[in-house]
Amino acid sequence: MPWIVRVKRKFNAAHFLTDYHGKPEPLHGHTWTVEVFIKAEELDKGGMGVDFVEIDNFLKDILPDYTLLNDVFDFSPSAENVAKGLYKKVKEKYPNLVKVVVWETETCGAEYYE
Repeated sequence: MPWIVRVKRKFNAAHFLTDYHGKPEPLHGHTWTVEVFIKAEELDKGGMGVDFVEIDNFLKDILPDYTLLNDVFDFSPSAENVAKGLYKKVKEKYPNLVKVVVWETETCGAEYYE
């Protein structure tokens, strides 16, 4: 039976949507929350599937903290697109990645999986 290891990390970033209902959306910022879900088929001798600290440090390195997301990504940085973009980056390091969830606020977010 597989396990799902989950790690959540926050970052602060601004964005604007270039084609928001046909008009540009104003620049604004969020404290974004990212959750990654990685499948572990087995546990090591210490009882861990994937080390939380290792995943957290990786996220710390790749999350665009205190940036303008429009300058980071080559797509309109909606929550949906940010989830997909981060999924692609995390999947390179963790091939057993199940999904990435991105929250713009405590109540609004999007998830991406393949």
